[in-house]
Amino acid sequence: MRFDIVVVGGGIAGAGIAYELSRLFSVIVVEREQQCGRHATGRSAASFTQAYGGATVRRLAGASRSFLETPPKGFAAHPLLMPRGTLTIARQEQIGRLEQAFALARVSAPSIRRIAPAEALARVPILRPEAVAAALFEPDAMDLDVHGLHGGFLAAASRQGARILCDAAVERIDHDAKGWTVQTSAGTVSAAILINAAGAWADAVARLAGVQPLGLVPKKRTAFLVPLPPDVEARTWPLVDDVGESFYFKHDAGQLFVSPADATPSEPVDVFADEIDVAIGADRLQRATTLTVRRVSRSWAGLRTFAPDGAPVVGPDPEVPDFIWLAGQGGTGIKTAPALSRACVSLMNMGRLPDDLLSAGLTAGDLLPGRLRGSPHLDKKPS
Repeated sequence: MRFDIVVVGGGIAGAGIAYELSRLFSVIVVEREQQCGRHATGRSAASFTQAYGGATVRRLAGASRSFLETPPKGFAAHPLLMPRGTLTIARQEQIGRLEQAFALARVSAPSIRRIAPAEALARVPILRPEAVAAALFEPDAMDLDVHGLHGGFLAAASRQGARILCDAAVERIDHDAKGWTVQTSAGTVSAAILINAAGAWADAVARLAGVQPLGLVPKKRTAFLVPLPPDVEARTWPLVDDVGESFYFKHDAGQLFVSPADATPSEPVDVFADEIDVAIGADRLQRATTLTVRRVSRSWAGLRTFAPDGAPVVGPDPEVPDFIWLAGQGGTGIKTAPALSRACVSLMNMGRLPDDLLSAGLTAGDLLPGRLRGSPHLDKKPS
């Protein structure tokens, strides 16, 4: 099976890049699981905000918003974004930190504003007054249909001729003058270009390919569902997080989706929620609200993978230019997928970013993997 491009990984990164590239090239996506998106993509909190993440992530989210608001005709059966809002709360000793967060957030999310504690308590009545000495509200934050976006990318890529090969764990990768030969448990494929969109396994794929790893670190994030009392109406609540990033929660189909916002380094494995992390999350929820957690109806965990500097890694490897990185999104890969996919294509084909991403303040050096190897040739300013 010979293709122009082989994409390793069928999560949101692999699906997005397959969608973009299959318009012009023959593409195959190889996925180790029986279905695409089982790991980080399928376990996402499904939130879109321009007020969270480093400067690079915030700019990428802003550049992705137009696609998410108005995807191409036929891309998705339902809207990808739905109104939610985000409420960030602070205790008395955290007010200084909240002011710092506000100063940063208003650059990328101009709709964010300070609100009085009374308004925060009116929006989410279960909050304890002592947990809300000050608050920020981002009205333009949204719920994001992860399944709709991921499935839309894969379906459109397939219509454009891409092949999606699941249950195909990569076992061996060879490289020669003709390109790449990837041996999987479902057969062997070859291509001129290999795109590494393997998420938590991205460094492992690089090692198999004989490419120097980048020091990516998968970190576990836990989530669980708590039944709500029948007299609590939570459908209109915003997502609530604390400025100390120790928990967040939101309404989810009659229950409360809760996370202790943990970030525990992990090997790239299929992770599960630990009882202690669920207990920590329940305790933090009870300290901030009047709820009593008597039962957890379901819990799970996923891996978010970080580069050493916290920004995504996108584009050709500086030593092996036909090996393309698309990894290290750090839990923000869903909301940035449209812009990251276009950035990757442009960096592959032209060595520069699209004009709209340059206008947003992004540079190639913000994303290219060479920045993590100290490559001196990277120009940090738009050209």
